[in-house]
Amino acid sequence: MDSVRSAFPAKFAHPRSMPTRFLPAIHTTASSYKNPFPNRPLPQSYSLPWMPSTYYKTAAIKPTLAPLAKSSQGITAGEKLPSLSTSTTVFTRYTPEDWHKSNGTNCRESEASQKNAERLRADTSRLIDDKYRQTKKTQVESTRNLGVRANDIAFWKSELRHELDEVIGETNALTDVKTRLERALAESEAPLQVAQECLLHREKRMGIDLVRDNVEEQLLTEVDVIRSCREKMQQFLDKAKAQILSNRAAQHKLEKDLANKQVAHRIDDRCHHLMNTSHGISYYRGVEQVDATISVPESWAKFTNDNILRSQSQRAASAKLRTDIENLLPVTASEMWRQFNAVNVAFTKRIAEMADAKRKTQTHLAKTLQEIFRMERNIEAIQKAIRDQGPPLKVAQTRLDERTRRPNMELCRDTAQLRLVNEVRDIGETVQTLQQQLRDSEDALQMLVRAKAVLQHDLAVKANSLFIDQEKCMGMRKTFPSTARLLAPI
Repeated sequence: MDSVRSAFPAKFAHPRSMPTRFLPAIHTTASSYKNPFPNRPLPQSYSLPWMPSTYYKTAAIKPTLAPLAKSSQGITAGEKLPSLSTSTTVFTRYTPEDWHKSNGTNCRESEASQKNAERLRADTSRLIDDKYRQTKKTQVESTRNLGVRANDIAFWKSELRHELDEVIGETNALTDVKTRLERALAESEAPLQVAQECLLHREKRMGIDLVRDNVEEQLLTEVDVIRSCREKMQQFLDKAKAQILSNRAAQHKLEKDLANKQVAHRIDDRCHHLMNTSHGISYYRGVEQVDATISVPESWAKFTNDNILRSQSQRAASAKLRTDIENLLPVTASEMWRQFNAVNVAFTKRIAEMADAKRKTQTHLAKTLQEIFRMERNIEAIQKAIRDQGPPLKVAQTRLDERTRRPNMELCRDTAQLRLVNEVRDIGETVQTLQQQLRDSEDALQMLVRAKAVLQHDLAVKANSLFIDQEKCMGMRKTFPSTARLLAPI
């Protein structure tokens, strides 16, 4: 770890000396078991029953002769051998050779199972001893590595605490200087706030009135003039605020890194002192498969060293800024005053223009309402004309219907018949023409109604804009801070 720290340029407050020993003495960890095979309990998931279940499965199988058993399958009751009571000859199932062959087979299988079990027991004993020694060696190495890791964390904790105290002190000093600068700027903020509030109020204009007119240009110019007059003080105030934020950001990183290292040191120290007889140890199935690490020792050390370097850099910039703030010069108010009057003149002209546009909109709205009334009367007249065509059409169609009941040769296509057909056709064309005229009139009425809505909306928009410029904005711009107050010394 010393070789890793020597490559970092950060200046450490407490150089660390390497410890001479990380593990306890050998006599404290000596084995206290009397027998060569100490009791090593297995996990619950690895424990075995008193006797393998395979034994029971094997013992449950009844020895039979498969060929003879299979040959007897599928024989019906009528095909079986007759009972002894009805037969004069006794038939046996197996021969002596089959009996001796079955006994020999069972003995050979038993001897093979015994030899396999003896070999497995010997292999198991050797495996248990090897794995115990391997586990003990691995645990000793892990304990030593945890001790080294805990010492590394303790070293970086001390460096982080020292740098954290330094950056907190510098941030407090810069905050005091910023407070004095804000008091000097307090009186010069009022004109800027008025201009910004006027711009904010004018953002509430609606529709087409939300235009970048001369008033808005003058307001933006006023904001620029005020800011240019207060350029130095405002610039250094912004720098001070940004520097404080940077200092606090560096402080936050140090605090977070320190808090993380405190937790890590507590965890690693506890892990370092854990033994097989410690309380609180347990099984956590599958924990070795979870890789939640996000760094290696080199990147881990570089992360903390970078945090310290960043904090040292911010402290140097903060000290220089505190020195520069003391040299700020006062500003004049003449340009702000001239621009204040220019904005007021622009407001006056704009208010007159909006009042004139409002009067014209009201005139057009009155004419539109009158034309809507006339168009509604016209639509009513067309509808009445359509209704008047109904009775003549009914008469003509009734006559045609009645003439269809004439008998035989009396169904003559005479002049009366032709005239009735033409009459029905003419009346239908008249109704269609009137209906088309009605649709055109209704469309014209809809356009008038839409124009009325547009004019009414435009009238509301102009009334809103007039209220904003005349009441809200000009109401705030009646007074202006005096030059003496604007140029108040620090």
